[in-house]
Amino acid sequence: MNVKLFILTFFMCFSGAVQAQEEGVKFEAKVSKDNLGVNERLRIEFTMNKDGDNFVPPDFNGFRVLMGPNQSVSNSWINGKRSFSKSYSYILSPLAKGNFTIKQAKVEIAGATYKTTPINIDVTEAVNNPNAPPSADDIADDNLHLVAEVSKAAPYLNEAVSVVYKLYVSPSINVSNFIPNSNPTYNNFWSQDIKVSRFQVENGLYKGKQYRYVVLKRVVLYPQKTGRLEIEPLSLDVTVDVPTNRRDIFGGRLYTQTHKTVTAGQRTIRVQPLPEEGKPAGFTGAVGQFNFDVIVTKTDLKASESLTAKIQVTGNGNLKLFDLPKLTLPSSLEVYEPEFEEKVSTSLAGMNGKVSDNYTIVPQYKGKYPIPGVAFSYFDPKEEKYKTVTSKQTLINVYEGPSAAQADNAVASNGPGVTKQPISAAANQFRFIKLNTTLTPKDAKVFFGSTLFYVILFGPLLLIPIAITIGRKRAEMASDVVGNRVRKANRLAKKYLSEAKKNLGNKEAFYESLERALHNYLKAKLKIVTSEFSKEKISELLLSKGVEDDVVDNFIALLKSCELARYSPSTIAEMQKDYEKAAEVISLIDKQFRS
Repeated sequence: MNVKLFILTFFMCFSGAVQAQEEGVKFEAKVSKDNLGVNERLRIEFTMNKDGDNFVPPDFNGFRVLMGPNQSVSNSWINGKRSFSKSYSYILSPLAKGNFTIKQAKVEIAGATYKTTPINIDVTEAVNNPNAPPSADDIADDNLHLVAEVSKAAPYLNEAVSVVYKLYVSPSINVSNFIPNSNPTYNNFWSQDIKVSRFQVENGLYKGKQYRYVVLKRVVLYPQKTGRLEIEPLSLDVTVDVPTNRRDIFGGRLYTQTHKTVTAGQRTIRVQPLPEEGKPAGFTGAVGQFNFDVIVTKTDLKASESLTAKIQVTGNGNLKLFDLPKLTLPSSLEVYEPEFEEKVSTSLAGMNGKVSDNYTIVPQYKGKYPIPGVAFSYFDPKEEKYKTVTSKQTLINVYEGPSAAQADNAVASNGPGVTKQPISAAANQFRFIKLNTTLTPKDAKVFFGSTLFYVILFGPLLLIPIAITIGRKRAEMASDVVGNRVRKANRLAKKYLSEAKKNLGNKEAFYESLERALHNYLKAKLKIVTSEFSKEKISELLLSKGVEDDVVDNFIALLKSCELARYSPSTIAEMQKDYEKAAEVISLIDKQFRS
């Protein structure tokens, strides 16, 4: 009896220990091989048995990321126990031979941070396999190129440089999607993005071969430092469809899909300093081709009236990056701080437009006042020399007002210790004030028995039938279950889609807000967490709640449309159509949904 009790106790403790071990958090890294040739590929997978957030991969020093991260989530129930698995996988390519260490990855699970164990990888000579056909990755590498075209390799300081990023795709493959991995920061440059409104496919040559290409990004740079400056690369994660040697039953070629990470590569430009020889004394950093003038609104006026003198620079160059010359005026003219005005547009050729300082001038005394010419200097990079433009002198004629001599005499006569004479008011000085009035008394009316008295008395009685009618209408609406459900569904659709409606016309913002609205609606309706948010799970839950098949299919199709539309051209009409479809689907789900 004691032996049986001991065995039973042992098995209970052992099963409890196994269960505790099963319930512990596991986060580990696995590789397809730890010894490979320099021309081979390596697959690494980071797996966790609990749902985690804020996954941080290692930097993969010595390797190039060809694909990833690809995320997968698995849920299963075995003998009543739930098994969960979540993984992030990458495909890597070694950059050179040698011994490399893949460092730790990190993830947060239940508020704690977990790390993987570092893995050592040996990279040897290339593996000879001449009979092996090229893989999909090899074909994509040869037929997909991201290029940064720089307009000038050796610009002057503050001279415009344009950079155009183009994705070249060979006719032998197709690109179904691309997502930016990293955007350049353009350190040591003043930068301005030129918006690409839509991706337009064009034909062109790349290294002597015919390609299709799309302009992804355009930017204008103004270097703010001399010497060798680096332009950081743009990186993309591209989904590529590669043709295979297999065909379907109709003879059409079958394609296989792969993911490629392409980069434009780091570009370096050599920025030349502006020459010191011949640099004008008043040069403030203007580089380009400019016109300069001083414009006065009027030249004849009275004392205490105002005029505006505008110092204006127009043309093409770094209009936002230099100081305008100052206006020097006689001390007898009162001058206010200038108001800066800017009307500048930016294209691939650089900034174009005008900038100006507007001075408000108020003369105090009668006389003639010259506004001297103002000099403006700039460097012309095309002619590689400095130029100076001087405005014409302008004469201001103040034809009426006190003279400066009279003002000086008045100040001298009112020196210290001098008592000012009191000013006597004229007899008719306040003749505009009316002293005699003709007031007539008004008859006081008795309130009792007046019209207002009866309105106040019987008004509440007239409101009683109105209140009864309103109460009956509200009761009818409360009993109308179907109508209330329709109205509630419409309100719910408007609530979740209000942000998307505000962004109609802005493709990326619209589809992001539309997708977020659909996700938030489902989370509120189905009470599911992020890790369970898959299209299969959504379909299963909606069908179990009584939602019809075609409505579920329309909702899933709308989610897929949001994912694809952000990276493909869309018109306002298509966005409006997707918005109306989303509102209709949410309304139908809410009407058919059984709690």
